Amino acid sequence: MNFNDAKNEILQVLSKTERQHLPKLLEWLKTSDDLDDFLVDNQSVILQSIAEDLRVCLPLEAMAPSETMAIQKTQQKPHPTVHVDAFLYDEEAVDSLCEEGKMSRNYCLNCGSHRTAPLEFISHSFSIPELQFLFHNVLPDLTGKLVVDVGSRLGAVLFGGYLYSAASQLVGVEISSEFVKLQTMAVEKYGFSDRIQVVHADIRSQAALVQNSDVLIMNNVFEYFMEPSEQMQAWLFISHNFRKKGALLVTVPSIQEALTLLQDAVFLETLALGQWIEEVPLDYSVYLKNDTDPDSLKQIHLYRVL
Repeated sequence: MNFNDAKNEILQVLSKTERQHLPKLLEWLKTSDDLDDFLVDNQSVILQSIAEDLRVCLPLEAMAPSETMAIQKTQQKPHPTVHVDAFLYDEEAVDSLCEEGKMSRNYCLNCGSHRTAPLEFISHSFSIPELQFLFHNVLPDLTGKLVVDVGSRLGAVLFGGYLYSAASQLVGVEISSEFVKLQTMAVEKYGFSDRIQVVHADIRSQAALVQNSDVLIMNNVFEYFMEPSEQMQAWLFISHNFRKKGALLVTVPSIQEALTLLQDAVFLETLALGQWIEEVPLDYSVYLKNDTDPDSLKQIHLYRVL
């Protein structure tokens, strides 16, 4: 990003009062070695602003009324688990909610006692640090590339890709009409419509889009939202259509973990993972900032189409 692009991006988030100090800031940036870090921080501010806008439109658990299956599957996990959207709520926000009594990190082992144990948190969205890691360290230069997010939910990947990459087009495919509306609202408000498109559809109806994708991103996309038979259908659809040689697939968790409960011999033989994709090793140590959970980064896996 050049200096003029940086200037325009800064102007988008500064208030009228703050703009009065802009000349001094820009003069400092011209001679500073920290321009890249400054821009990353500025892009994070934009993402945080989007998250704040979305938080007021959703209940605390950030689940749509139509997501009954996901809610049931979360409740059925062997260890007590709650959904906390990592894009909407960073660690600081969770701490504040706990202090206010609106959220808890622990549950009571025996009703009425003081014996407690930590709750498991699950998120169907990337956090802002995870988005930075994804677009700066996991994926290569995306100039001219088409990125598709399967189950784009609140749009975190789309917004992160817009700010952290040069992808020419970012398309989110989302089956929930509630989430499509929220994504569209944010795209329009923040002026992202030149590169972001949100499609209200089941990914299995989007064969041409998947076939043309350079990067496909899937974050907890099938396990919590489909019955096993539908999950197998969805994976077979992806494997049959996402065939562009050298195209990249990002999954959370790993494909192997996602398929753990789908041990159907005919399905696994048809899927033929080893003939379709290969895993690309990632260096998770390159992005360990103070606000980054290393375990969450290790859930991100990259594959290349053979």
